[in-house]
Amino acid sequence: MVERTEPVDALELAVRAAELALDDAPGLRRGVQQVSMVNVLSPVGPAPATALARRCGLAPRRVEVGTIGGNTPQWFVGRAADAIAAGELDSVLVVGAEAQRSARRAVAGGGGPGATPAGDDAPDPVVGDTRPGAGPAELAARLVTPVQVYALFESVLARRAGRTQAEHRLALGELMAPFTEVAARHPCAWFPTARTPGELATPGPDNRIVAEPYPKRLCAVLGVDQGAAVLVTSLAAARAAGLADQAVFCWSGADAADVWFPSARPDPGSSPGMAAAAGAALAAAGIGPDDVGRFDLYSCFPCAVEMGAEALGLAWDDPRGLTVTGGLPYFGGPGNNYSLHAIATMAERLRREGGTGYVGALGWYATKHAAGVYGAGPAPRGWRRGDTAAAQRRIDASALAVVEEAEGPAVVAAGTVVHSRDGSVVAAPVLADLPDGRRVVATAAEGELGGLAGCDLVGRAVAVSGTPPRYHLAG
Repeated sequence: MVERTEPVDALELAVRAAELALDDAPGLRRGVQQVSMVNVLSPVGPAPATALARRCGLAPRRVEVGTIGGNTPQWFVGRAADAIAAGELDSVLVVGAEAQRSARRAVAGGGGPGATPAGDDAPDPVVGDTRPGAGPAELAARLVTPVQVYALFESVLARRAGRTQAEHRLALGELMAPFTEVAARHPCAWFPTARTPGELATPGPDNRIVAEPYPKRLCAVLGVDQGAAVLVTSLAAARAAGLADQAVFCWSGADAADVWFPSARPDPGSSPGMAAAAGAALAAAGIGPDDVGRFDLYSCFPCAVEMGAEALGLAWDDPRGLTVTGGLPYFGGPGNNYSLHAIATMAERLRREGGTGYVGALGWYATKHAAGVYGAGPAPRGWRRGDTAAAQRRIDASALAVVEEAEGPAVVAAGTVVHSRDGSVVAAPVLADLPDGRRVVATAAEGELGGLAGCDLVGRAVAVSGTPPRYHLAG
């Protein structure tokens, strides 16, 4: 569901998406027992799931909303499958939407809806991990904008590949150009335009550098009006409604998290949490990556795609493709809800073409991960939940000690240079390793910024001092 022209609020978009899903499965409307609504960033009241259920004429036993995180749609679907397999529920509606385009237009005075009226409803219950995405060290350095944090991860991948930032940016254009081709064929894509690698990677007036190496066209686009919904139900309920022939099956799911705060990750250029979730989901389904017919890897920024491909052992140019939607920079990045669009698109592809599909989703700063395997036919083993407990213990135990004060030499482990809209350098945050193995988050000292544009910071020696820590390049 996409609205390109008229102003709309997020609840209205969610209702439209829900109605499309319910109309596609008319025999299930009266049987919806739970409404799970993805966290909405656009203005809505305190009980959006309750309001949606009322407007759709549903009478669920339970309503709930998720916490912040793009992993939530896949987590919700897996959670619904767990409850259905256990006999606790028969049918769950998972729904979400964003109307950032309309909200921004309203703020700018261009007209449009405001927040959904609160009414008399009690706030919907909130489910999911409520921990903040950034820790004290990130907050002190004001390192909270996603593009800056993901650009830090990208700097490690560039160094590992032996590329300068400029060379790596061109390689990222090659990675993401096929995503634009998929978006060009998707009826709900925000930017349905195929672009060349050069158009994506070459900086210019309409493709400014945001945080090196990322120009605008390699970044997720939040200013969209998009909604999606899926119904998760038991096969018995689908058969009773006469819908078994159009069912797509949830085969397996798994969840894991990386070291929670980005500053404490020993290798900011890899995601063992993503690998754990992907591996566990595939193992639970009894298949390997070679048995999957199509993929949708989370793609808020290119490094998420790179880490997802690494987790699955996929080449960047795998002929099966790495997305079914076109990805967050081109299909659109509706807040926490992108992966629900991926799941809905995957279901449509499996209905038409058969086979199997994999969806990977992540939240915060590649922090929490959810993976799902889907099939056009019943899972050979029935629905299975992948076990990531042992992997999670290893990941948690790998966290580095992060200090908020430091004095002396350090080596940059990850870094980026942040540009303003006029092209000037405004910040250059780094993660730096101290001689004793501890980690520090530092920002460039006054007087350093002017010479950092285009600078490859990873591996550079720096001198750190002050609270919050600032650095000077050494030598």
